[in-house]
Amino acid sequence: MKNIFTILLAFISFSALAQVNDMTTKLYDSYEKYKEPSLDKRRIKHEDIQPLIIKLKSNPMYTVQKAGESIKGKKISLISVGSGPINVFLWSQMHGDEPTATQAIFDIINFLNSPDFKAEKKELLSKLTLHFMPMLNPDGAEIFTRRNALGIDINRDALMLQSPEGQVLKRIRDSLNADFGFNLHDQSTYYNAERTSKPATISYLAPAYNYEKDINDVRGNAMKVIVFMNSIIQKYAPGQVGRYNDDFEPRAFGDNIQKWGTSAILIESGGYKNDVEKQEIRKLNFVSILSACYAIANGNYKTIAIADYEKIPQNDRKLFDLKIERFTHKFLGKDYILDIGINHLEVEDKNHDTFYNQGSIVEKGDLSTFYGYETLDATGYRLLEGKVYPQTIQTMKDLEDMDIYSLLKQGYTYVRLAQFSQHDKDVSVPINILDKDQKVPGFFVNIGNNPNFVLQKNGSVDYAVVNGYLINLKTKKNNFKNAIFYK
Repeated sequence: MKNIFTILLAFISFSALAQVNDMTTKLYDSYEKYKEPSLDKRRIKHEDIQPLIIKLKSNPMYTVQKAGESIKGKKISLISVGSGPINVFLWSQMHGDEPTATQAIFDIINFLNSPDFKAEKKELLSKLTLHFMPMLNPDGAEIFTRRNALGIDINRDALMLQSPEGQVLKRIRDSLNADFGFNLHDQSTYYNAERTSKPATISYLAPAYNYEKDINDVRGNAMKVIVFMNSIIQKYAPGQVGRYNDDFEPRAFGDNIQKWGTSAILIESGGYKNDVEKQEIRKLNFVSILSACYAIANGNYKTIAIADYEKIPQNDRKLFDLKIERFTHKFLGKDYILDIGINHLEVEDKNHDTFYNQGSIVEKGDLSTFYGYETLDATGYRLLEGKVYPQTIQTMKDLEDMDIYSLLKQGYTYVRLAQFSQHDKDVSVPINILDKDQKVPGFFVNIGNNPNFVLQKNGSVDYAVVNGYLINLKTKKNNFKNAIFYK
């Protein structure tokens, strides 16, 4: 009889999870209906979300309150919706340059405001009360930086509570006595799922609450929900989920929130190929967080095996934007076979509204255990330093009228312009620009250098690398973003 009951319970749980999975598919397919159009770039500032929050104040579904202020006096808001006894607390942008989940929160709110999925939303909001804190660190967001205006990492202030932002987070967690907490972050795009070439598009952690890494019901519930969320992400980004190391960090909020009795779930938004603004990852946040909330509301997560949490691959950091393998490089008269890893570093404009990319060699040598978003096997190719085109070009328009691919094919990665008044460093054409009297920046295959070179085989230049971007001169295929004006 007991075995029959166990089988019946497992069947009911499986059916309930399958129902949530079916809804997840519908959410993913209809996402564009709910995407908040005013938040289409990663560099979100406090002023960008205020109209959205103010609009909610007139909606009787929501309770909007001032939770506190940042060091510079910017308002930190808490948005609550639902009437259920289970409190779920979600906070984003504890680090000012980690806004992907902030966007997803407003997408979720748009979904809740829509006429769709009425029965499902009624069930969700009758069992849960959702509490959103979409921007905990508005001062950091203003200049797109990790730390707050005091220069400290809020996520390492759970013990001393010297930051007003940390004090707000602690006070709200305590006042809600939240059952679940979603700690929403962004991570480097260079993390990969361990021992694979796939980026860790989403990474999870159920933080430990002590050095022994014990698992009680609170932490165990976080692990179960993570296993469920992983199953959702695998449908849309297979193999692209990582798991953070769970060494106990006594200063961190996630670890302490777990310790204080809230099932804490860390979500980190990483990288996805050709998704610089992380809009696909934003969509995955939307779908997986909503799906997790449904699983919490229905209690479906309770039957999930904790052991499956350990099956999620650990995070590793072995990805480059571009990896070039086994090219030949002459140094002091001798040939060497090398690999290099190149990343495209973002350089902020003065208002922190946008950025340009500057390529940089970040690793060199045997990189056989590393991976690239883009990888070129350059076996048999010789790396040659890019040259300066010998004639001075008069204007930018003259340059745009030239066959730049032909210049690259001849080994030129720099041109001189007689008239160039541009103040910005980025250049839209795939060749670097020098002032008419400026010397060419010397290039060496060294870590930290801006990579500008060509790859030649049997007398033919088939590839060029301009500001770290690979250009296939045979097909003209590339993911080029910008070259550099050396001034």
